[in-house]
Amino acid sequence: MDTALNFEQGPIRPPSEAGSLLIRVTRNCPWNRCAFCSTYKGKKFSRRSLEEVKADIDSAKDIFNRLREMSWELGEGGQLGQRVLSHVLRDATLPDSFRSVAYWIASGGDTVFIQDANSIVLSTDSLAEILNHIRSAFPNVERITSYARASTLKSKSVEDFVRLKEAGLTRLHVGMESGSDEVLKNIEKGCTSEQLIVGGKRVVEAGISLCLYIIPGIGGTNLSAEHAVESARVINAVNPDYVRLRSLYVGRDTPLMKMVQEGTFHPPDEDSMVREIKTIIEILDGVSTTIVSDHIRNLLEEVTGTLPQDKPAMLALIERYLGMPDDERLLFQLGRRGGALRNLDDLKHPVIRSRLEAARREIEKEFPGGVEQYIGKIKKRFV
Repeated sequence: MDTALNFEQGPIRPPSEAGSLLIRVTRNCPWNRCAFCSTYKGKKFSRRSLEEVKADIDSAKDIFNRLREMSWELGEGGQLGQRVLSHVLRDATLPDSFRSVAYWIASGGDTVFIQDANSIVLSTDSLAEILNHIRSAFPNVERITSYARASTLKSKSVEDFVRLKEAGLTRLHVGMESGSDEVLKNIEKGCTSEQLIVGGKRVVEAGISLCLYIIPGIGGTNLSAEHAVESARVINAVNPDYVRLRSLYVGRDTPLMKMVQEGTFHPPDEDSMVREIKTIIEILDGVSTTIVSDHIRNLLEEVTGTLPQDKPAMLALIERYLGMPDDERLLFQLGRRGGALRNLDDLKHPVIRSRLEAARREIEKEFPGGVEQYIGKIKKRFV
């Protein structure tokens, strides 16, 4: 087998695209100034040529065909199941692209994510040609998604997005972070709430699924209330299909960490971020958005549902947590951040609870700052 087949892949994708085939059309981020992000710091943005991208798609298709040949050789009759995946994962002579395609097939083989941070910066003509090439190479693909920036969305017309939808683009993931212009300015997001609204509404009008990401806590203690209220305002105006929550963690080697060290940014505590989420959900009105809490950064993973029907249940869950005694909330935080708990009811399990209480006693002996200091330490693993 020719093992020279390979194609380029970028560093990240949304958690919801874990099983997607990654096709890189740009390298890094054209903005690259957000205070909370370190992913592309020190790296130069560039657009890949149409020829490069199409060659990568063709390579992925060739690998797909080679994997089918391998399946026949293994006696699997061309089926790309667990045995073929295991064989590929064990063969150290194969390039990473073989493992990526094998894992993609094992995950369903019907979703593609276009990388890197803002693929929509490409011209509509180029992007449509890439999308058409993907669908031609892989007719079974049902979903093609990409990251995008608000300022770029506003630069394209509804007609542009309709063309991209017709070419195969089904969803855009946009880091909104906040709906407050003051917060967006402080974190150097490089966009305004007006751009978020105008660009977002164009995507929705074109029939492309829109997923906005919000960072509870990104306003700091000073702008916590404004961050929540203004974020809800933008969501109400756009009515995206999804809003995904990514509670704040101040990563090392980020401008935001420097702001913390200088005393110009004060991160809110866990309970304050939960209250922000509560405020956002309370204000949402007239939208059919689905709130998703699919990240370990979020304390309350259970806060998930579609508006308006699930709004009472989401708020009741938050109220239940906030109504717990201080010690109970801290114990839940320890269990959640330590990976022992997934939901509030898990805290009722006698064995789990006993172990958490024993762990808390040990932590309080070892860490001067107690459980809060320990939680801050283990949250570094989440990034």
